[in-house]
Amino acid sequence: MTSTRMPTFFLCHGGGPWPWMQGRLREGLRGLERGLLAVPGQLPLRPDAIVVVSAHWEAPAFTVTSSAAPGMVYDYSGFPAEMYRIRYPSPGQPALAARMVELLTAAGCPAAADAQHGYDHSTYSLLQPMYPQADIPVVQLSLHAGLDPALHLRAGASLAALRDENILIIGSGMTCHERGPEMAAYSGPFDEWVHQVLTSTDPAHREAALQAWEQAPHARAVHPHEDHFLPLLVAVGAAQGDAATAIYRERLMGFIASSSYRFGGATMELAA
Repeated sequence: MTSTRMPTFFLCHGGGPWPWMQGRLREGLRGLERGLLAVPGQLPLRPDAIVVVSAHWEAPAFTVTSSAAPGMVYDYSGFPAEMYRIRYPSPGQPALAARMVELLTAAGCPAAADAQHGYDHSTYSLLQPMYPQADIPVVQLSLHAGLDPALHLRAGASLAALRDENILIIGSGMTCHERGPEMAAYSGPFDEWVHQVLTSTDPAHREAALQAWEQAPHARAVHPHEDHFLPLLVAVGAAQGDAATAIYRERLMGFIASSSYRFGGATMELAA
């Protein structure tokens, strides 16, 4: 029998407002775009709502967007003026936001709702290729500012029940967030470590290794600040031990090793 339980994902979201751009940045992210376009086809059903864990939002408590119509946060600089007028008008879902606060709080994870905060590019640059009609409700979840790996695993586990309610949980980040030619040497070993941890160990060892991620090769070179890594831990926590499948792996922009993963669901071919 085919399970209708939603898989969870850790997905690379690329740089800035890239889906709305043309030119060198967009061309350098065509592989990423193909990987994201393939995600809806890996789901058992069209989701009723999507939860995105943002790498670009840290708060004193795990905080959710609770507006019925979240606005836009243009959390990037140096782009053409029109990139500060783009819209991803997906509705929010206040009832889901309230339920998430309850689930997180019950698990001992400090949680709050914010009716003013909007979507940042962790959410809209990720979802634009996947759901360009922006017609699925979205709730964005912040990181906890303490950046404790164990707490983020616990937060993910607290939200796992949503997977049985046709809600898609996505950790939005990158396996390497630094730029520069030296990342060609540093990002590869770290990305391979992530791959081995996610796909080759049992759940208990997987979580233990991720909590000790700073011991991985070149960990602090590729993540001087772990904001783009911790969404992975929320996705892993929500996965509840489900097996990981790499759905996208490449040298982003030609030199930064980057990967995306699905947890649970049927085994599918890696996106080219």
